[in-house]
Amino acid sequence: MNPKVDAFLARTKTWRDEFEALRAVLGALPLEEALKWGRPCWTRNGKNIVLMHGFKEYCALLFFKGALLPDPENMLVTLTDTAQAQRQIRFTEAAQVHVLRETIVAYVERAIAVEEAGLKVAFRKVEEYPIPEEFQVRLDADSALAEAFGGLTPGRRKAYLLHFAGAKQSATRAARVEKNLSRILEGKGLLD
Repeated sequence: MNPKVDAFLARTKTWRDEFEALRAVLGALPLEEALKWGRPCWTRNGKNIVLMHGFKEYCALLFFKGALLPDPENMLVTLTDTAQAQRQIRFTEAAQVHVLRETIVAYVERAIAVEEAGLKVAFRKVEEYPIPEEFQVRLDADSALAEAFGGLTPGRRKAYLLHFAGAKQSATRAARVEKNLSRILEGKGLLD
């Protein structure tokens, strides 16, 4: 048991019983406990296997390579439409953890096997993401912008495309494009 995880649990008010139940299950497995990104995380030979985190309506175990896991019990949930690798098993009460103990262990063992086999998630390339029409119009009209955008790293291009496409209304997408044109021309990413 990691003292940093002890401290995390000591200051946790929401989902504490569920977290402690999950920690007990994970603590019995051949994993190392750590605190990463401010959340309890279990690793194997330095590789991330599963992370425990809480949200407003549920807490969850996040499997880093969940997309590669067999899911015969149909328990894995994709976080968002853009999530490619990670999957969650969600809980709303500690009793669920106790009832699903064997199932949780089976999923974690599958995650360990995936990591030990060296399997990798095949991520979509940035070229496979659609370019919102509002941005495409600007790229077509401004060769300097198109060149600057093409010169960004794939991760920066992806971040912009997801940010622009994340707006439901065309006006909002256009506003997001306008707001970020100078950053793109300066070679900066969305969060730089």
